[in-house]
Amino acid sequence: MSLIPSFFGNRRGSSASNSIFDPFPLDVWDPFRTFPQFPEFSRENSALVTTRVDWKETPEAHVFKADLPGLKKEEVKVEVEDDRVLQISGERSVEKEEKDEAWHRVERSSGKFVRRFRLPENAKMDQVRAAMENGVLTVTVPKEEVKKPDVRSIEISG
Repeated sequence: MSLIPSFFGNRRGSSASNSIFDPFPLDVWDPFRTFPQFPEFSRENSALVTTRVDWKETPEAHVFKADLPGLKKEEVKVEVEDDRVLQISGERSVEKEEKDEAWHRVERSSGKFVRRFRLPENAKMDQVRAAMENGVLTVTVPKEEVKKPDVRSIEISG
């Protein structure tokens, strides 16, 4: 039983077990659960919101790391667009409920996700590499060498 007052509605139905007071409930009230007019916040699309990506720049490359636990490399797509945009996308499928099964809690996110990054001018778009290991996608975008200006000394006459 949740500590949120009953005027928010009984989310679990009305069974006798819900009438027992539980001072330490395991479920947390989800304020977006009752808003169907905001599909981007639904549980099915929560993977889109929660896909975390780190981007660091080293002297040699731009390195992106995305946590994608439970996904296979075949379920993830890495694309590069002409206007220097890196796109990481994929989909985590929802597990189907069988007739003899009853879910008690669903916390893992599912659905499609897309993350897009505009890369700087020094990115070598034709040499992008991607690898997936232990649920972490690493995308490496090499950088062009910064040409040092050709400096020459000018003798001063006079």
